Amino acid sequence: MGRAYQNRKDSIAKTANAKSKVYSRYGREIYVCAKQGGGDPDGNLALRGLIDRAKKDQVPAHVIEKAIDKAQGGAGEDFSPARYEGYGPSNCMVIVECLTDNPNRTFGDVRNCFTKSKSKIGAQGSVAHSFDHCAIFAFKHDNEDEVLEAMMEADVDVTDVEFEDGLVTVFAPNNEYAAARQALTHAFPDIDFEADEIQFLPQVTTSIAEDDLPMFERLMDMLNDLDDVQNIYHNAEH
Repeated sequence: MGRAYQNRKDSIAKTANAKSKVYSRYGREIYVCAKQGGGDPDGNLALRGLIDRAKKDQVPAHVIEKAIDKAQGGAGEDFSPARYEGYGPSNCMVIVECLTDNPNRTFGDVRNCFTKSKSKIGAQGSVAHSFDHCAIFAFKHDNEDEVLEAMMEADVDVTDVEFEDGLVTVFAPNNEYAAARQALTHAFPDIDFEADEIQFLPQVTTSIAEDDLPMFERLMDMLNDLDDVQNIYHNAEH
């Protein structure tokens, strides 16, 4: 699990490097999260995690505040989540998460990315069954047993706990995100998350053939260029 998670982070670091794009994505996600669960981070743990993550990615405070204010004001766009799945070059599996105010437009844009990279968009659920939908928390700590014990005491279902190079990574089912985060912050008040999010992690990986690599990179670049795309998950190894 750890390696797949690391691959995902590397992919994001390489492809989503435009600051304005990063700000826009966080702004949209914070707006939706605050609109759904309230604008107070103390009462909306998903929002708290999102704000912390945005700050680590150097999103300015005014971008965060503007998104929350907009949500609390009750005006603004009506975004809804959309997820698309398909097969990329070398038959790798791809999941694309979007927030959109026009699903028809977004579907057309995403499908175009697949078509122009010799890939194939599939039906809902066509590849998601080959991924684990996980809450992931990574932080510096020197005792994984202590972390596991804290989660068990809080009655949180944990999928796995990894320890490597002074970093503990906790994996839990996606629907345990709030309970897991609350348990960790309660047990370790000074905790500083290096990862705090929900992801799709591939159960198996697919090697990208050298000849297919340019098309795979084209698919990733085209998807990342779409304003509605929030996250891209894949099982490609290259």
